[in-house]
Amino acid sequence: MAEPILYWQMESPVGSLLMGGEGGQLDFLHFPESARRRFIEPEWHEDPTPFAEVRNQLSAYFARELTVFDVPYRLNGSDFQKAVWQQLAAIPFGEVKSYGDIAQALGDKGASRAVGMANNANPIPIIVPCHRVIGADGKLVGFGGGMDTKIWLLEHESIDPRSVKNPDQMNLFG
Repeated sequence: MAEPILYWQMESPVGSLLMGGEGGQLDFLHFPESARRRFIEPEWHEDPTPFAEVRNQLSAYFARELTVFDVPYRLNGSDFQKAVWQQLAAIPFGEVKSYGDIAQALGDKGASRAVGMANNANPIPIIVPCHRVIGADGKLVGFGGGMDTKIWLLEHESIDPRSVKNPDQMNLFG
């Protein structure tokens, strides 16, 4: 029998973030405007306790006091999705990679589109930083939290999204 889903909402500079998961594990983190966002279900239980460290680390990230998350989380998806999400989690604060870079790191240069689909399905954005992924031509491409949120997160990490041409020629400021 499945454990109940516990959740908490946290106000942030990018809106109210909904975090939650089965038995208090961090299984999801959703932006308020995401097309894939989850809505609170009647059987869920509001409880901030299991998410205290997640909230602390997100607050520190938004205050520019934290650049690497180390909260435990559970990624539910296919083996390919999990491999992509592991690659995302390895992108350092203040850096970007292209979908092609991630596909190549996974050993399949032709898998850029599949990487994009897995990126879009990322259940824990910010912590698993899908906002740090750009198109092969250096352009900003879709983001589940909305393009304004992606731009805000990149600028927060001192990446000028108007100047990113490719991952090797980032124009950093700040």
